[in-house]
Amino acid sequence: MESDAFDDLDLCLLDALEINGRASFSRIGEVLGVSDQTVARRYRRLCAEGGLRVVAVRDAERLGQDHWTMRLRCVPDSALAVAEALAKRPDTSWIGIAAGGTEVVFGTGPRTAGDRDDLLLGKLPRTPRVSEIRAHQMLHRFYGGPQGWLRKFRVLTAQQTAALRPPAPRDAGPARIEPEDEPLLAVLERDGRAGYPELRRATGRSESAVKRRLSALLATGAVYIDVEYHCEILGYPTAAVLWITTSPAALSRVGEALATHDEIAHAAATAGPSNIIATAVVRSTAHLYDYLSGPLGGLEGVHHVEASPFLRRVKQLTYPRPAR
Repeated sequence: MESDAFDDLDLCLLDALEINGRASFSRIGEVLGVSDQTVARRYRRLCAEGGLRVVAVRDAERLGQDHWTMRLRCVPDSALAVAEALAKRPDTSWIGIAAGGTEVVFGTGPRTAGDRDDLLLGKLPRTPRVSEIRAHQMLHRFYGGPQGWLRKFRVLTAQQTAALRPPAPRDAGPARIEPEDEPLLAVLERDGRAGYPELRRATGRSESAVKRRLSALLATGAVYIDVEYHCEILGYPTAAVLWITTSPAALSRVGEALATHDEIAHAAATAGPSNIIATAVVRSTAHLYDYLSGPLGGLEGVHHVEASPFLRRVKQLTYPRPAR
């Protein structure tokens, strides 16, 4: 790591939270070999200075729901306004501004076909400041979601990882979110570490019932606990969306290869103008060039790659990102 303010213990803590975002400070401290006071102090500093947030995320792929990546071309000086309007929608999960400030890229997971049509066929086409719309429906995830990018730093051992993972309940059932789960998820989508007394008050269920239901949601993969942070604190300030076109026969092979690349935080097969969308996180634009011309460019079956470096993150993990 290259930051003077953050060190390897901070990285280990972030990785531990990515593995089990609800693990107690005492449990994390025991696994990392430090006191729970040290973990709590580092956690508070990461929240205050590193943008750390721990939140629950619904896994659209496991739930069998639509998820789309949208790419909007905007008229000059309008991308930020469009992005901020989209950030207020509950069905947008992340939003970034790219391509010199004229492009808005975002993820959306409409809960119903009506919500999807309202956004894709209604509001976006009628937005006068949007000059072009490209829609990419996710077909298959190669990497990302519950598989966090921090795993690629390999700072925790297999034994430490196993010690942090919560025990899976028996007979958790299928991946499904019921209407009565909504009050529970409303709290966890704001704070994935919310305590059981707060969850009990929000849901009206007993604490034991809340524990059982949350355990089942996590075990089935309907929901996972994720972490948000500023990658620049780890020395990786540059991120880009990669729009990749492969031959149909090479689609799976290329996607599975991307999943093994340290630079790739997310990769998915999609329907749309390109058939793979990936997010690369690197140390600099020079490292982005090295990746595009080296590991990615050398993959057999890749026909075309377009990179859209992010200039600004407007929303991440379901909530607008505070201005820095």
